[in-house]
Amino acid sequence: MAIIPFENKKIILGVTGSIAAYKAAELASRITQAGGSVTAILTESGAKMVSPLTFAAVAGQKAYMDSDLWSEKEYVPHIFLARQADLLIIAPATANIIAKLAHGIADDLLSVTALAYGSGTSEKPLIIAPAMDGGMYLNIATQDNISILQKRGAIIIGPEEGHLASGLAAKGRMTEPGDIFARLRYLLSRNGELKGKQIVVTAGGTREPIDPVRMISNRSSGKQGYAIVQEALDRGADVSLISAPTYLNAPFAATCVKVNTAEEMMGEVLNHCGQADALIMAAAVSDFTVSNASKDKIKRKEGKVSLKLVSTDDILKQVALVRKKTNKPDVVIGFAAETRDLIRNAEQKLAEKDLDLIVANDISGKTTGFEVDKNQVTMLIKGGEKIEYPVLSKDEVAVKVIDQLVNYLRLGQGK
Repeated sequence: MAIIPFENKKIILGVTGSIAAYKAAELASRITQAGGSVTAILTESGAKMVSPLTFAAVAGQKAYMDSDLWSEKEYVPHIFLARQADLLIIAPATANIIAKLAHGIADDLLSVTALAYGSGTSEKPLIIAPAMDGGMYLNIATQDNISILQKRGAIIIGPEEGHLASGLAAKGRMTEPGDIFARLRYLLSRNGELKGKQIVVTAGGTREPIDPVRMISNRSSGKQGYAIVQEALDRGADVSLISAPTYLNAPFAATCVKVNTAEEMMGEVLNHCGQADALIMAAAVSDFTVSNASKDKIKRKEGKVSLKLVSTDDILKQVALVRKKTNKPDVVIGFAAETRDLIRNAEQKLAEKDLDLIVANDISGKTTGFEVDKNQVTMLIKGGEKIEYPVLSKDEVAVKVIDQLVNYLRLGQGK
């Protein structure tokens, strides 16, 4: 089952009077869809930008306003809201609310709740996402206030350079909701079951040059490897992603190393595996490279062209040699993408490359495998166990792979 860092987490979302307040509704929706519980607190000016009803609708629960601080129906709402919260984020945060928080001013429901919540810790983070005009953000008073909050433990996200409501282009735009969501996801994952583990994941299809503009490659999109990276991060791991070219964005907080060729990927894998607890080799690495690649573009008029292909080095075999000397990585997981004799070929790779587990991936169909969102896999585990799965999304396959990794690391079954 997927580990979702937001699940059962109570999030307070403060919304202040910036034009960027509309972005806060998207952030609330994203968190709610990810299993989090969002309670919005709007300042008087924030409520003029976006209706509290909007937040109640997207989050499925009451949105609070200043009037609730004095309501006879609720007893000291700022106290119970602060105590039950796992995380408090103010997005957008104006210069005014930043100044209040820095100097302990508590004159509305949001500021008094923030004061009761505290300055932010690793267990209960306080997040500030500034949004204001460039001159206001760069003003020494605002900068000093942000510095005070950071020293106390608050985490500042943004702002970004871009077009502002004033018509100017400067630093002051609130960070986009998707980026804030990714940052919160990472913060909430840090105490997961893989906390402190160093995981190396490869992804994408390597490229072997024919000339400066042409290449030999494969149809790997990198989706499966990137899904594995995100799942490992969600369970608390520190992840290094060694990625061949892909259109995908690396998950937030993954250390991403970009490579092109099989040779480059091997170098980075061997460089990163020395201290790794696990290597998951999900990349589709070229089996052949062009030995007579041209330094200049090959022109059509030159007529017939012959390419001389030679085998690339087998990365997992090199990892096995290193592993015999260093006992690192503790666990090595490989992938076998096959169009026929799936199990037989995977069993052979499992043995020859001294793997702990291999994911046999049937790529013969049109709806699974490369360039699509689903895979059909069978896992072969050292010792003879075989687990067959139905067609799954690549996110679901990632869950199964990390489940097996967790078992290996917990039981000490790796090399």
